[in-house]
Amino acid sequence: MNSQINDLYRQARLDAGHEKGFEATVQDVYQKFARLIVRECDRLNRQQSFELSGVITDTEHGSGFDSVCLDTVKRVEQYLAGNVFAQHFGVAE
Repeated sequence: MNSQINDLYRQARLDAGHEKGFEATVQDVYQKFARLIVRECDRLNRQQSFELSGVITDTEHGSGFDSVCLDTVKRVEQYLAGNVFAQHFGVAE
């Protein structure tokens, strides 16, 4: 596994224990680990949302839909169609 997953797991072990005020159970750690992974995926998607927000702003209030907007939409489409999460976490095949 890549270091990002290992880091999230270590963080989950620490956070779960602090939240409980004692040694966390395996289930506590797994739940925290899952939440951390989902948050990281949300963070990655939010970056793409910001990209599309720029296209919307340009189209509605700016110069309209131009080649920069088209390039952005294509880049976001490729991101969504790809295996970005697997690559990000180092588990892509």
